[in-house]
Amino acid sequence: MTPFLRNMLVVARRDFLAIVATPTFLLFLLAPLFMVAMALAGGTGAAQLADSARGAGRIVAVANDIADSTALRDADVRLRAAMPREPATLAIRVVDPGSADPVAIAREKGSDTYAVMSGSLAAPRIVEREKGSSAGRYLALLAAEVQRARAAGPLPTVAPRFESLSNGGTSIALQQSLAFGAVFTIFLLTLLLAGQTVSSLAEEKGNKVIEILAAAVPLESVFLGKLLGFLGVAILFIAFWVVMAIAGGFVAMTQMDPAALDAAGKAGKAAAALSSMPATGWGFFFGIGFIYFILSFLLLGAVFLGVGAQAATVREIQMLSLPITIFQVGMFSLSAAAASAPGSGLATFAQIFPFSSPLAMAARAATDDAKSVHLLALGWQALWVALVIFISVRLFRAGVLSGSGSWRFWRRKAKN
Repeated sequence: MTPFLRNMLVVARRDFLAIVATPTFLLFLLAPLFMVAMALAGGTGAAQLADSARGAGRIVAVANDIADSTALRDADVRLRAAMPREPATLAIRVVDPGSADPVAIAREKGSDTYAVMSGSLAAPRIVEREKGSSAGRYLALLAAEVQRARAAGPLPTVAPRFESLSNGGTSIALQQSLAFGAVFTIFLLTLLLAGQTVSSLAEEKGNKVIEILAAAVPLESVFLGKLLGFLGVAILFIAFWVVMAIAGGFVAMTQMDPAALDAAGKAGKAAAALSSMPATGWGFFFGIGFIYFILSFLLLGAVFLGVGAQAATVREIQMLSLPITIFQVGMFSLSAAAASAPGSGLATFAQIFPFSSPLAMAARAATDDAKSVHLLALGWQALWVALVIFISVRLFRAGVLSGSGSWRFWRRKAKN
């Protein structure tokens, strides 16, 4: 083993153990639990609010007799089955002709009434809360459906035969959804895990440890070793939660009633989702996605390590947090836009631009079955990792040798 690799591994092991072998690492490892708890609390509250609002909304049809009420109910069942978006709950009231007041019904307390239909079905009167609302149009369609059914008489029974394709291919929309999911997952993980590299050199610069390292070993091995140490922490974090997710899914499946699952129709949906695989296949997609996460971590981590190394104080490091986060969000936005438009010029730019390339190429693995292009992308990204480390080391060495932070070094150089 060469001295460069040996020094790099020593630094990586030291930084890895300095993080993992502390009580605070447990809090870091369990931090997603707090995020999930907050998300569940907010989601539960929003779902309850939506359910209560959806349950309170209604549309009212005032029928003149029992026959009209039955006809309206049957027509409502037929129309709802064909509607892409289910209308509000239909309430039918049987009232003597001329005695119903649709305005008073619409203003009744206790529920939101979107529209009220009264009068004869041939010329109904529809009072709606908002002009041209979908609720009013649905009541008009309901009256027309009753009139058509009565004019056509008893309809013959239709016995359709449904067949499902065993291998119907993959939907383009589903592949683009997988592409966005890959972009979001890599972005979220790098946002949570790579940002900590910014402050990794602050303590060592304060106690002069970095100067001893700079005199003993090449700074390139120090920087790369630190990146590998933080990468090990990130992989440990991911492995822990992947194991937890698999164990949780296994426990949930063992506790689930298959009969109830089939009755709810969820098994068919899950099978359809699994059959809609990415263009490159699930195995290659997950494997290349993990490699792109590693390169994204190394690339952004190298940038953050180099930028954070220029800060002389903790205050400067805190001030760097906002532009770093904005930079990450910008790369995510660019890659997400590229994922929604595969094959476009924007997607090509995102795949070439080094800091968005890992995210955009992970998205491409979901929509394009070409695999050889990923080898070229991996080499391109690895080249930029080495280039960023090289530039960061040169800037940091100038600051260390000047005896102060690099920002002060460049300001003094400008004055001279």
